[in-house]
Amino acid sequence: MPTHRPARTSRRLALVGAAALTATLSLAGPAFAHTEVEADKAQALAENVTLTFVSEAESDDAGFREVRVVLPEGIAPADVTLDEAPKGWKFTVTDDGYSVGGTALKPGVDAEYKIKVRQLPDAEQLVFKTIDTYSDGEISRWIELPGGGAEPEQPAPVLKLKAAAAGATPIGQSPTATTGPTASATETPAAVTPATASATTAAASDGDEGGSTGLIAGGTVAAVVVLGGGAWWLARRRRASAGD
Repeated sequence: MPTHRPARTSRRLALVGAAALTATLSLAGPAFAHTEVEADKAQALAENVTLTFVSEAESDDAGFREVRVVLPEGIAPADVTLDEAPKGWKFTVTDDGYSVGGTALKPGVDAEYKIKVRQLPDAEQLVFKTIDTYSDGEISRWIELPGGGAEPEQPAPVLKLKAAAAGATPIGQSPTATTGPTASATETPAAVTPATASATTAAASDGDEGGSTGLIAGGTVAAVVVLGGGAWWLARRRRASAGD
């Protein structure tokens, strides 16, 4: 009898330990839900990279309705396009990133989609802060960064990048459309055409004629005044002679 007691005690301890571990995992289950990101080319300055995002469902009563992402520095919203998404979901560009959403998924179904990035920036890692919205209005914010030695409760998805390939360079921003040609400050003035010269000459001639007409009219008035004065003087002389 005494020889079997240690064996029974060991089995009991093992069962108790397994039960405790199961209870601990079941209680901590929701804390393991998170959002992840992977890349087909996880390398700095890589071009036309496909990123796959997976937001793990953490609700038994509601499904994902929308996923919103804040893009890291070096990736412009205009350089991102949708590759794959749940049926009926649409891609919308925002000021600082994008959103993907539509008809709510079934409860317990992960939200998985893919985007294509024109070029990854020259960095060691990229952080994609993510906000998940459920059909019941519940919101999960996966935006925390590791720091201070403690693991964040709601970590943001982080993509580690390998060093850029030899000779890889940034491809630059997308060209913007111009509204029309811009005149240069050093442009040569346009030559005067015959039509322009004729119009200028005509305007000058009209001015000269106006001046000549004014002079003639002034001279005529002066002559009338002089002649009138002379006639008055002669008439007065005659009346004086007659009186004498």
